[in-house]
Amino acid sequence: MRHGKKFNHLGRTASHRKAMLSNMASSLILHKRLSTTVAKAKALRKYVEPLLTKSKNDTTHSRRTVFAYLQNKESVKELFDDVSAKIAGRPGGYTRILKTGYRLGDNAEMCVIELVDYNEDMLITAATATAGAKKTRRRSAGKKKDEASATETKAAATETKDEAKDAE
Repeated sequence: MRHGKKFNHLGRTASHRKAMLSNMASSLILHKRLSTTVAKAKALRKYVEPLLTKSKNDTTHSRRTVFAYLQNKESVKELFDDVSAKIAGRPGGYTRILKTGYRLGDNAEMCVIELVDYNEDMLITAATATAGAKKTRRRSAGKKKDEASATETKAAATETKDEAKDAE
């Protein structure tokens, strides 16, 4: 039974899991995207997002803390120099998991985990969608018909008032 177990152990010992997540986080930071299984991606998200948050504050202490997790100088440098500048305005949710199907050998569910601010295609489509979207919200077609008939009756009423003024 798994009572009280807070995270997925991924079928590995603690040291193996720590090394695997460290390597995956370094690869994600260096390459900006990574293809893996959904279970590993979800575990990686919990592992790497606090590190990304910590990288926003560029101090010696935060660099050493992140290095203790990643054990890779190049990925720490990349994280604090380039990635932290891109995610500075984002309050969280730095990664995105896109499911890609099932692996041929064992039918494991596969996905791509990526840094949100580095997928240029998604950024362009999101920008065009927000720019092209109208600001006002409208009701259903039935309401439009009622509004059209109301405007017609108002127009007819103003015409009768105009006719009455002309008669005087």
